[in-house]
Amino acid sequence: MVIFVKNLLNNRLNQLVRRYCNNLTKSKLTIKKTLTKSFGQPTAGTHPHLLNNGEVTPYIQRKEFQERRQNLIESIVAHSLNCDTNLKRHLIIIPSATKQYMSDKIPYVFRQNTDFLYLSGCLEPDTCLVLTTTESLNQHRSILFMRENDSHSELWDGPRTGLEDAIELFGVDLAFPFSELENYLEMFMKTNSEAMLWYDFLSPVQKQVDSTMNNFLNKKFNKMWESPTPFVHRLRLIKSAAEIKLMQQSCDIASDAISKTIAFSKPGVTEHQIFANVDFECKMRGAEYLAYPPVVAGGNRANIIHYINNDQVVMDKEMVLMDAGCEFHGYSSDITRTWPINGKFTSQQREIYEILLTTQQKLIELCSDFPTLDDLFESMCIILGKHLEETGLIRKNYSENTIKMVYRFCPHHVSHYLGMDVHDTSTIPRNIRIKPGMVITVEPGVYINNKMKVPEQYRGIGIRIEDDVLITNDGPVVLTKKCPRKLEDIEKLAAQNQTF
Repeated sequence: MVIFVKNLLNNRLNQLVRRYCNNLTKSKLTIKKTLTKSFGQPTAGTHPHLLNNGEVTPYIQRKEFQERRQNLIESIVAHSLNCDTNLKRHLIIIPSATKQYMSDKIPYVFRQNTDFLYLSGCLEPDTCLVLTTTESLNQHRSILFMRENDSHSELWDGPRTGLEDAIELFGVDLAFPFSELENYLEMFMKTNSEAMLWYDFLSPVQKQVDSTMNNFLNKKFNKMWESPTPFVHRLRLIKSAAEIKLMQQSCDIASDAISKTIAFSKPGVTEHQIFANVDFECKMRGAEYLAYPPVVAGGNRANIIHYINNDQVVMDKEMVLMDAGCEFHGYSSDITRTWPINGKFTSQQREIYEILLTTQQKLIELCSDFPTLDDLFESMCIILGKHLEETGLIRKNYSENTIKMVYRFCPHHVSHYLGMDVHDTSTIPRNIRIKPGMVITVEPGVYINNKMKVPEQYRGIGIRIEDDVLITNDGPVVLTKKCPRKLEDIEKLAAQNQTF
């Protein structure tokens, strides 16, 4: 009976392969044709200004995506064997994102699920990556379940990659119609009933896949499952050479855009106009969109940490705190700069700014010792606490501990991981030591709202300085160094559009 079922499974798979892949060929004629035809995403043939031959997404070769999938399988198998030496068969499900609609037939801008993008390079919605293992690591399979070509849908939404081209483009073993996902899972279960299932039931990203997976789990004999997300995030935490290039480009774009925006501003400008300017400057330099809704906060509004209304006028003698970054081919930047709208810091603004700049520089230098992000936060509290005590904002010989006291002035962490997502690899805790290849932010801040019991001349001041830092064996590298942060450079930029 087992042999019969195995044969049935193999026959069904072979039928699918023959049906959807029988036109694949390695001839030069076919390759030349492939380079000029349209796909569901940019390719070297259709977008030579963005991609080189062999790249699935800008800067990243097909081989790198294949290595990522192999690394994920190896890490999951190694973890499983430590728990149970009999756990050798695995079924790993990574869904893409799906289109979201703001109203009938009007979609939001599509952004791919970053775990799926990291492993596949596929930018299309409503797809799914399935990885399977057998007794041998060298016999694993990667399968993409794709939308089939549909002339009516493509008339409205643009071309799809299709099944025949997906294998060659993404370097997977097989490509099947999305509608076959449930059938495939059922056939796999019949001959691999004890296999470990890896799917994130707790944070579903695609409704159709999640429904299919819940049905599958109900039929699965051993009901064993675990989320693959932490394993993907451990891989994503360390950036490859190609990823570092992309992140540097993202940081350069955002740095130039923010510099231009500081120079554009003047008293009477609205926060919305500043927002629009940084958005424009980023996109004109090649970014697809901003990495997150930016904070553009004038005056006392800078003390609202996640202020994104951006609908007020910035008045003379106020500062602007702007937290903005862009996304460049899947990789994010994250920068905060604070500047005087009239081009000149007041003495109190200058004092707090210099304290923060000194604090940030010391924290960046500490990255050479590979601390944890939590260590950096504690260091910030000690350094910042000393400076705030010297200014009289914190009374000397205070009885409360330093962290609790400073937290009143800086109620957020000083660092987070950065990469494909702004708050990248969210399952990785902040209590692990940083390593070469990681990219982090360093962002101390001081926020003094009008209700705090401090000398009146300091009230209403809110300042943050944030930069993106690559960790290397030779010391930290500030990827956002093109964005001025010294006080005199900030003033020089902010003075450019003033009318005196």
